[in-house]
Amino acid sequence: MVKPAILVLADGSVYEGYAFGAETEAIGEAVFNTSMAGYQEMLTDPSYAGQILIPTYPLIGNYGTNNEDNESRRIQVKGFVVREECDQPNHYLNNKTVHGYLAGGGIPGIRGVDTRAITRRLRSSGVMMGMITSSKTPAQAMEAIKNAPDYGTIDFVREVSTDKPYQWADDNPAMPYHVVALDCGLKYNILRLLARHGCRTTVVPCMTSTKEILSLEPEGILLSPGPGDPALLNYVIKTVQGLVGKKPIMGICLGIQMLAHAYGGGTFKLKFGHRGGNHPVRDLASGRIHITAQNHGYAVDPDSIKGSGLEITHVNLNDGTVEGLRHKELPIFAIQYHSEASPGPLDNVYLFREFIEMMKEEKK
Repeated sequence: MVKPAILVLADGSVYEGYAFGAETEAIGEAVFNTSMAGYQEMLTDPSYAGQILIPTYPLIGNYGTNNEDNESRRIQVKGFVVREECDQPNHYLNNKTVHGYLAGGGIPGIRGVDTRAITRRLRSSGVMMGMITSSKTPAQAMEAIKNAPDYGTIDFVREVSTDKPYQWADDNPAMPYHVVALDCGLKYNILRLLARHGCRTTVVPCMTSTKEILSLEPEGILLSPGPGDPALLNYVIKTVQGLVGKKPIMGICLGIQMLAHAYGGGTFKLKFGHRGGNHPVRDLASGRIHITAQNHGYAVDPDSIKGSGLEITHVNLNDGTVEGLRHKELPIFAIQYHSEASPGPLDNVYLFREFIEMMKEEKK
């Protein structure tokens, strides 16, 4: 039975469609992603915690879902908005439709809406809070949105981080490098790629202290991606400050923002963020252009890190924002984009090799 549903945005705009997924409702920050594939990876990316995800690609679900493409232990988005949901997927790994996948995770969706019209609105007005509901009127949904806490006031990192330390399943004690990953919203493909490059990884909760991390005797530290406003994460920033100069450090996405804050810098919220698999980034040292996967709503303020010892290594060619930092003397670097992709191009996996080289030099 087809059940009508609506997506209501904070500016009062209403989009009518049909409910799918779990029979519930959700409020979150409405954001869009321009990738043409990889919806399961998007749904399970912890950086989408607290957000209603809107893929711009019109057909979602044609290859179903499986047990291999998850990027975390659960679906992380608050809601899912699609133009058309395929209810007869075709793929040899498929074991569930997107509808079944969302329903099993308790996440509501809405289909049959003009996702590109929504995207144009978010590009012009900026990301905003929204609600998916099949039981409320637009006026009631607007009232619920007004009474809900704003996305930028919530620490989502504590919600998505692991509860206790664990060893990644691919680990081998014979691997030459031990990395500790500070989990602020870690994606599994980061761990897969570290293992592929000879690293056994211990993942620790976001509340782990500097002393506890160093007691694990790692050769390197990885600062993970994650959701929300980095300015709310003073406890993580304090930990990063304590790690600086102790071990080689690689930061990804939220990791670069944590590093900037640790050096006294700041960040700002982007109008509609960078989310997709085709963002061009220039390496300032080589001049080379990389096509990158991105998922973030905040960026490092370049003026705030002047004189800090950090230098900008990469910039976004679309809007000039900071995409990479490196310390001028210490073995520390970080990127704003996702070197592990998932979804997106794998052009930037070479950065994991750079991390390995830093640890190799420190061992010498």
